[in-house]
Amino acid sequence: MSATSSPPTTYKLPSDFLWGFATASFQIEGSLEAGGRGKSFWDDFSRIPGKTLDGRNGDVATDSYNRWQEDLDLLVQYGVKSYRFSIAWSRIIPLGGRNDPVSEEGIAFYSKLIDALLERGITPFVTLYHWDLPQALHDRYLGWLNKDEIVQDYVRYARVCFERFGDRVKHWLTMNEPWCISILGYGRGVFAPGRSSDRHRSPEGDSSTEPWIVGHSVILAHAYAVKLYREEFKAKQGGQIGITLNGDWAMPYDDSPENIEAAQHALDVAIGWFADPIYLGHYPAYMKEMLGDRLPTFTDEEWKVVKGSSDFYGMNTYTTNLCKAGGEDEFQGNVEYTFTRPDGTQLGTQAHCAWLQDYPEGFRDLLNYLYKRYRKPIYVTENGFAVKDEDQKPIEEAIHDDDRVQYYRGVTDSLIKAVNEDGVDVRAYFAWSLLDNFEWADGYVTRFGCTYVDYNTQKRYPKDSGKFVSQWFKEHVATESKPATPSPAKRIEASNSNGSTRVPSTTTTSSKDRPAKVQKKSWKAPIARVTAYVSAFLGL
Repeated sequence: MSATSSPPTTYKLPSDFLWGFATASFQIEGSLEAGGRGKSFWDDFSRIPGKTLDGRNGDVATDSYNRWQEDLDLLVQYGVKSYRFSIAWSRIIPLGGRNDPVSEEGIAFYSKLIDALLERGITPFVTLYHWDLPQALHDRYLGWLNKDEIVQDYVRYARVCFERFGDRVKHWLTMNEPWCISILGYGRGVFAPGRSSDRHRSPEGDSSTEPWIVGHSVILAHAYAVKLYREEFKAKQGGQIGITLNGDWAMPYDDSPENIEAAQHALDVAIGWFADPIYLGHYPAYMKEMLGDRLPTFTDEEWKVVKGSSDFYGMNTYTTNLCKAGGEDEFQGNVEYTFTRPDGTQLGTQAHCAWLQDYPEGFRDLLNYLYKRYRKPIYVTENGFAVKDEDQKPIEEAIHDDDRVQYYRGVTDSLIKAVNEDGVDVRAYFAWSLLDNFEWADGYVTRFGCTYVDYNTQKRYPKDSGKFVSQWFKEHVATESKPATPSPAKRIEASNSNGSTRVPSTTTTSSKDRPAKVQKKSWKAPIARVTAYVSAFLGL
């Protein structure tokens, strides 16, 4: 079956498949001083002129701190099975530290939200950290740059959440997109805290060392929080815990050996930097070669905690990038990215963001790559599309978001084929996002929501994409409690002994090979998202 043919109507996802929409606390809540919340380092950063494209900040966002019941009504309207949201660390522990007081008001807010979800038959899927570090911890010891302090403070914060919410929350994500935390915050300087070697952007920071130090701290904080959960909470609470990594498919620009190698290098830096230690117990060889002694090492004792510290693979992905050898950017693995094929055509439909084009075949390829390499169940925790110039359209036009519908149509087609034809164990899918919201460095100009938000009135309007996602999953998740049976002939083969997998050629098109339209493939890594933000800031 070709990659573009429609799947048989008999294809189903298992009856216990989780699907829904995702959000993040700072992007939707607003009310930054309500309920005893302390500052996060995004509060003031987003208010600095020039740090967001439209000059707007997160003070109000979509006002979901006050309108959370309205958001839940939307979830019920869409008929979701699960909702992924994040907890704001500084709402739980306003000053963030292990010896700082817990805010009972903050606990009460999320407790009400969790209870209300369960009352509506919606499974809470909770992210502990989605980029909003308590400002006090950055002020005290530079946050993620201080491994010895931040790991202890994060684990204490996680403990409070497990103790207070774990009787009802059975799905935990420790971290959202460590690559973005490290590179965008401490390398590019476009996310809080905005540190960079670029003195036009930041008076402080060292882009050659700090991102790798931060990534090291994030891995350890994640791993020790998982260790805590498994040792003290899992037996009684019965939940699952893992990490979610961003990374898009990397496709060789052509079938030359150097570009095939470049695509793997891009994957190694964008995904393997975090996934290889956590799932395989070592760093990618290319990372060690590229960075030398700038790549922090783990002690033997730390490796015992890090390896195997995720029950599943949390996958955030948006696009595919074509990869060329010869780049000079370490954050991209010294690889160049493009959406333009050798014949001059574009990979897919261009989104509002420079870093995003629609290419559903890459979604399927990435699922296969990750499952072959890491052999863990996959939870797709973010996936979405920003329609070009949607912010400039009147509401009655914006809600008919054809490009986003087409994006989700392609992705869901790839998803169900990966499960039924390729044997990939995918257990959840969350569209990004439930609402248009504060899109970090892009401010409110870029809209990813499946629901339109009028920021003047905060009124919500379901878009065609939200209706499509809702209807598709209602039709394709089995009602019986028996899992879909993959075709034995198409099941995933074992990975090589070193955990690597073959990057598809860009010229071969075989009915026996999974990616039928290899010619159009590319892969995107969290790096591409960086490129997006950077190019936006540079006016490219």
